[in-house]
Amino acid sequence: MSTARPNQGPDPETIDKLRRALEAAHAHADGSGIIDPVAEAQRAPVRNKALRLLDQRARSREELRRRIAENPEFEPQIIDEVLGSLESSGLIDDHTFATEWVRQRAARRGKSRRVLDKELRDKGVAEHHRASALEQVSDDDEVDMAQGLAEKKARTIKNPPADRAEHQKNLRRVLGVLARRGFAQHIAMPVATSALNQRYAELEQP
Repeated sequence: MSTARPNQGPDPETIDKLRRALEAAHAHADGSGIIDPVAEAQRAPVRNKALRLLDQRARSREELRRRIAENPEFEPQIIDEVLGSLESSGLIDDHTFATEWVRQRAARRGKSRRVLDKELRDKGVAEHHRASALEQVSDDDEVDMAQGLAEKKARTIKNPPADRAEHQKNLRRVLGVLARRGFAQHIAMPVATSALNQRYAELEQP
């Protein structure tokens, strides 16, 4: 299983080894030990493009396919053959990709399971891989993430609200932060209210 993270691709040594392994596999595909020059000429630029993209960061198979297919000169069948080789080698692994995507973006960016699921779905990750990856984030984790975001936003308030209208304005700002991260209303509202009340109490202290 690949250990590459969404924002960190395989190291150059791994890519060099993979390139040699793939070339060797193609060379012996027919048992003759002779490279099919036509097939290799078609695969080589596709493989090089895929490896360059993976060197930037890990990607799902579908995300990689879409990027490579932007070049109209690459035939879909050749793209699939190359991606199949990369998948067999472990450089494409949607399960690991999804797991790392959720782990990093939940912890570092405070994104809810709903948003993370949509991001992975948009990248073509299958439902069973998404579901497995999202098991890392519990209900309590979501509440904790929302609480941290709400408190951070509440700390930007410098004065207690002068009236209800100003309080509602502050509440909308905090809720907006949580909504953009995909937190449901039943989590966002009590968390935002608690964070604001805590901030107001701090501001009213002598």
